[in-house]
Amino acid sequence: MSTRTAAQQRAEAKTSYNAFMAGCPSRQLLDRISDKWVALILAALGSDGPHRPGVDHGDGPRSMRFSELSRRLAGASQKMLTQTLRSLEVDGLVTRTVTPTVPVTVTYELTDLGLSLNRVMADLKQWAEAHMGEVLAHREARASREDRDGERESAHG
Repeated sequence: MSTRTAAQQRAEAKTSYNAFMAGCPSRQLLDRISDKWVALILAALGSDGPHRPGVDHGDGPRSMRFSELSRRLAGASQKMLTQTLRSLEVDGLVTRTVTPTVPVTVTYELTDLGLSLNRVMADLKQWAEAHMGEVLAHREARASREDRDGERESAHG
């Protein structure tokens, strides 16, 4: 029986990741990164979000303080933002830097791994924004059909 190094075991496991299998870790990762707050945090840290007039956001990623992220992500509770940032840090997508000032300054920044995911998520966000009108039209058409079908059933029932 041969002994494998940890690196060999990781390489072997990597080739067997299959998100269609119930216990696969990649399925858990897909679940995590499909969360809307993850997408929005990545977009904000990647400087792809609503820009405030008079503030230079640049064209690339940057670090942000928790309070700034909170302002950019309207509707995110402090608890949700904290939990999401912690999970992104655990997964190696975001780094958290604490600077011993008064009060303490905490900033978040995308790692190289986070930047690679940000590119994918930015495309997804752009797709959603570009096609939202079409999706809304389909929803409205479906609702109209359901309303007509409901009227016909009540007229015949």
